Amino acid sequence: MESIEILAVVESVSNEKGIDEGIIFGALETAIATASLRHFHEDAEITVSIDRVSGEYSTHRHWAVAEETIEDFHKETHITEVDSQMSLGDTYSIDVDNVVFGRIEAQAARQVMMQKVREAERDNIVAMFTSQNNSLMNGTVKRVTRDNIIVDIGNDIEAILPRSQLLPGEIYKIKDRMRAILQIQEIDGRGSQLMLSRTCPEMVTELFRIEVPEINEDIIEIRGIARDAGSRSKIAVKTNDGRIDPVGACVGMRGSRVQSVSGELGNERIDIIIYDDNPAQMVINALAPAKVESIVMDEDSRSMELAVNEENLALAIGSRGQNIRLASRLVGWELNIISSNEAEAKERVVEAEFQAKLMDNLSINEAEAEALIRGGFLTFDDIAYAEDDKLLAALGLEAVRVEEIKAAAADAALLEAMGEITQEESNLESLTELGFSEEEVDILVSKSLKSMDDIAELAVDELQEVLEITEKKAAEIIMKARESWFK
Repeated sequence: MESIEILAVVESVSNEKGIDEGIIFGALETAIATASLRHFHEDAEITVSIDRVSGEYSTHRHWAVAEETIEDFHKETHITEVDSQMSLGDTYSIDVDNVVFGRIEAQAARQVMMQKVREAERDNIVAMFTSQNNSLMNGTVKRVTRDNIIVDIGNDIEAILPRSQLLPGEIYKIKDRMRAILQIQEIDGRGSQLMLSRTCPEMVTELFRIEVPEINEDIIEIRGIARDAGSRSKIAVKTNDGRIDPVGACVGMRGSRVQSVSGELGNERIDIIIYDDNPAQMVINALAPAKVESIVMDEDSRSMELAVNEENLALAIGSRGQNIRLASRLVGWELNIISSNEAEAKERVVEAEFQAKLMDNLSINEAEAEALIRGGFLTFDDIAYAEDDKLLAALGLEAVRVEEIKAAAADAALLEAMGEITQEESNLESLTELGFSEEEVDILVSKSLKSMDDIAELAVDELQEVLEITEKKAAEIIMKARESWFK
């Protein structure tokens, strides 16, 4: 390839594709080096350098310096007395004659060149849309394939809409107009790609941004969204102006705004709720109109047990558990629903168990234990750190006796905490015995899998969802955890 020819190719491609000349030169260097390999050993390391001014190029061959025991001399060379200043791992390079290109070499170089140019062109396009990632795009269907829909999003730039990202029942034909969320994704072996989605939560958010001016003006904030695409969504909103009702603003006059969004999404049902910083109140809002009777929260596992009356039970759960599932996603807590009767029964059992503990540990009678529970003292810590006047009012005892009860409660709380720590340490030790590494144990604990029994109750695919392990290993671990069941 002549120098004049190289410079002409660089200038032509750069002007046509809008790609920096430095990138074109780099692509040409790779292309020429790849084509030159036909005249060397297949494992040889060849590079090409092109002078940016003259267009002249030179070819170089490289070896890694190695010991004499190395077998592959095509890639590596020995340390000799002449090269004694070099060390293991250094690179030994020499200039070699430029290859005279025939038809095959020219074709190979052209293929590599065009591939590199396409990659550079794609990177330029992706860079243009980086600021629009997760934004709503308007486009026209250009091609329809078995797996994807190719959409022109402007200036003949194509984005890919996988069929998996369509709403259920949606069908698009060539030249159809459509709207979707742009998502820049890394695809293995293909680099960054412009992808589209109509099922992601951002689709609902951006449509509301169009329909509700107050959102663009930051008067109303969308604080969370949970979505079953094509079926139902829950969106949490908050107002920054006390004079404006965020739910009413999003619904619009006679429901015009929310209906417009729903219509774009195949009549997807949309529940708009008031956001609250308090997770318990947020759950109550998310499950409305179902009325929550009581809530028991476990902050360590981020779970809540919700009690609802029998009439509201089906409404709270929803069809196939959809309502409670979306509420759980929206709040970010695991939600479990039971009937009010079940909750009352569990509460009576818990109170009876705690009453027995009070009588054993604090040396008090049944009436005094009942009085403490009625007064809202439901843990040893509640009693140990309670104000004296509140305990006096609840028990009707002398101050000295109250101090004795508080001291006994503090001791009981300490013993209880030590027992929990010991149990937790025992549980973690049992996980290690199953063959989990420390890192894997940390992951399991973060998913509330803290004991051998927790692992034993899992299915193989459930354990694989938590840890990146093979199906065989997951099955072996679970069976080992279940051995205690049969002893």
